[in-house]
Amino acid sequence: MHNKILILDFGSQYTQLIARRVRELNVYCEIHPFNNYPTIDKSIKGVILSGSPFSVHDPEAPSLDLSGIKGKIPLLGVGFGAQMLAHEYGGKVSSSKNREYGRVMLSIVDSTSALFKDINQNTLAWMSHNDTIISIPSNFKTLASTENIEVAAFKVENEDTFGIQFHPEVHHTTLGLSILQNFLVDICKCKQDWTPAAFVKETVENLKKQIENNKVILGLSGGVDSSVAAFLLHKAIGKNLNCIFVDNGLLRKDEFDQVLNSYKTLGLNITAIDAKQKFYTDLKGITDPELKRKSIGKNFIEVFDEVAQKIKDVKWLAQGTIYPDVIESVSVKGPSVAIKSHHNVGGLPEKMNLKIVEPLRFLFKDEVRLVGTELGIPDAILNRHPFPGPGLGIRILGEVTEEKVKLLQEADSIYINGLKRYDLYNKIWQAGAILLPVQTVGVKDDKRTYEFAVALRAVTSKDGMTADWYHLPYEFMEKISNEIINGVKGINRVVYDISSKPPATIEWE
Repeated sequence: MHNKILILDFGSQYTQLIARRVRELNVYCEIHPFNNYPTIDKSIKGVILSGSPFSVHDPEAPSLDLSGIKGKIPLLGVGFGAQMLAHEYGGKVSSSKNREYGRVMLSIVDSTSALFKDINQNTLAWMSHNDTIISIPSNFKTLASTENIEVAAFKVENEDTFGIQFHPEVHHTTLGLSILQNFLVDICKCKQDWTPAAFVKETVENLKKQIENNKVILGLSGGVDSSVAAFLLHKAIGKNLNCIFVDNGLLRKDEFDQVLNSYKTLGLNITAIDAKQKFYTDLKGITDPELKRKSIGKNFIEVFDEVAQKIKDVKWLAQGTIYPDVIESVSVKGPSVAIKSHHNVGGLPEKMNLKIVEPLRFLFKDEVRLVGTELGIPDAILNRHPFPGPGLGIRILGEVTEEKVKLLQEADSIYINGLKRYDLYNKIWQAGAILLPVQTVGVKDDKRTYEFAVALRAVTSKDGMTADWYHLPYEFMEKISNEIINGVKGINRVVYDISSKPPATIEWE
């Protein structure tokens, strides 16, 4: 059993980032709402209290009985977590006269503290708080200060209880990872054994026990998550895994054949279904983005169900759920407001009376890729840009037709292949072309044209939650624009999307 760190979430935007940093240090951790966490047992070596958008003085501020944790196992409060500790045990927290936001110089007051072992006397840290700790209880000791605040970090005497008002998890805190390592390894005594190799070995063993000799079906998309889930299951149960790959007519140019061939070469048991016309027929006349998504989702379920029913003795449905999906479903404030519906196999387990298996449900996206590398999955699959479930159906604004799909596939292919040719593809989180529902005047072969416009999109991101537009070189954009306009009959204008998320989303629909 792995050592475990519990991260109790008070609603901070940084909570997932804390967990990712802990995992980077090869220590297993879990995020739980502060008001619903598991019983503290011997596997839990320490607890981290997250930040929060609340002030400790807000009437609705979260509070927590720490009697079963504090003084018994190591405890680290970050931001709000630190302020709550000071406030609850007799210190004083009040609104900052000088709100600290951004980089500050951290001065180490007590360099003998285990938390700041091998940390420079003056080091950059990232602050983000309205309130600040004015005074600490008599049995608390100040460990670090900044120019504006006296108590930037503290320790409770005779306990491994610490509080810090800065964020060690963000890369702006220069030695933040070292501070976290000091807490995890030196103070909590965690073994750094949470590795891709260990995950693969343990997961395969667990899947064998869980599934036994029963059959599993999995809907492949060609994306990273479903691919890694498929290879883990294949390693555990071999031919008892039945993968279904549906061509909905909304994939990128030649993608169905390319992905199918790469999967088959790697030994997966796959049923491929050409259902393009069914999807096109049902999308006729639909222009509302949500209705398009629902039509695509409904047809996927129908096709998937029809194929799955032909496979006898299926007991399990596998899904590529990853940890951010799990966290979101049990977050402090409940699931986030739905910006758009997601395309998945919702409804299938109940309809087919299947049990769910989710081999990736405790992994972050970057960990999924590391596990995929450990499994020997080719880079061409692991490093693919994210691609929406409804595919080009939500990159064609307005009604989707087979003719428009072919137009967009050609333009998108020129764009994506250009990014690869110019060594830009792997510097970008996600890129794609969008067919706009407008036609513009142009000139081709000395004749007036009235054809479609396409928008190109390229963003950088860590996890898709926020994204910045990528600064493509002008020379590249000029080259690709000319290639698309000259090479795709029906398109005479190319524009580039320079909006970030938020306020824009990555996809246009």
